[in-house]
Amino acid sequence: MKDSIREIIEIPELTMGLDLGDKFSYYCIIDKSGKRVEEGRVKTQRRAMERFFKSQPKMRVVLETGTHSRWVQAIAKEQGHQEIVANPRQVRLISQNRKKSDRKDGELLGRLGRVDPELLYPIQHRGEAAQADLAVVKARDELVRARTRLVNHIRGSVKAFGERLPSCSTEAFPHRVQLHIPGCLKMALEPLLEMIQQLTAQIRLYDRQIQQLCQQKYPDTENLQQIRGVGPITALAFVLTLEDAHRFGRSRQVGAYLGLTPRQDQSGNRDPQLRITKAGDRFVRKLLVGSAQYILGPFGSDCDLRRYGERIASRGGKSAKKRAVVAVARKLSVLLHHLWVTGEKYEPLYNSKEYLEGVA
Repeated sequence: MKDSIREIIEIPELTMGLDLGDKFSYYCIIDKSGKRVEEGRVKTQRRAMERFFKSQPKMRVVLETGTHSRWVQAIAKEQGHQEIVANPRQVRLISQNRKKSDRKDGELLGRLGRVDPELLYPIQHRGEAAQADLAVVKARDELVRARTRLVNHIRGSVKAFGERLPSCSTEAFPHRVQLHIPGCLKMALEPLLEMIQQLTAQIRLYDRQIQQLCQQKYPDTENLQQIRGVGPITALAFVLTLEDAHRFGRSRQVGAYLGLTPRQDQSGNRDPQLRITKAGDRFVRKLLVGSAQYILGPFGSDCDLRRYGERIASRGGKSAKKRAVVAVARKLSVLLHHLWVTGEKYEPLYNSKEYLEGVA
């Protein structure tokens, strides 16, 4: 949704709340006075949605974010409706409704959207091209996870027979362990070794596709990869998820958008330290945490991010290292956005005394 929510302040003549289901979606249309004028359901299919929105007078359409929300929103917009995608995780009235049902959710969405769309914490879907390119990155991730499960299964099966397979990289696994598999397990495990080889070959193809996307369609990712620990996958996923670098007024807002800032439950003198919100895109958050772990790990180079994380970890406590990783991931998201917007050269020790003295 590109229109500013603050500009949508007048109560429209008609507001539709649309609860999207996998097979059917339930809608409730409310007039300006708050009276229900129509209820029903429509198939959650492209042609059915196109006919449905085309037959309706122009109105404000409110729907929840989900699997179908991106393409349904696009259809509503094409037919001239004012579309708003709500974030139910931010609206307890929706997510914790005691009388939750598809019909009730549709009406509740309509009533909230009719009065003040900002109550719905509207989200902005990425474009179709960005969604398709991001699918390449996520497909690769699924194959990596499938390969890891197969490797773990083979190792576990061999351990159950009192043997252990040699340590090696995942790519070299099928060749290194083949001779170490007990004879009685060859019939069961050798086909899995072949499958791991096939998965590795396909993962390499995805890696080349991702590299081509970075170079040809998203050259801004090259600037993000200046940070050691941020590769093409993380850089591309970050750019495709945010899509528009200028949608944020300040780089600091990106950490909150990706759910890397602590929750707040402040009341009077009570202000406990809580876990992060985990709002936003889980996939990008996982990649940023992985990059933060590399930065703080044995192969990470000396930089401001590493020093920042080490200071937090040195404070001790039960979860000091975990907090340090999350804190570095949050700062990393801010830094990536800054490099993306400004196009500046990355200086690993920009905030350190050594760097300032060298500049002087």
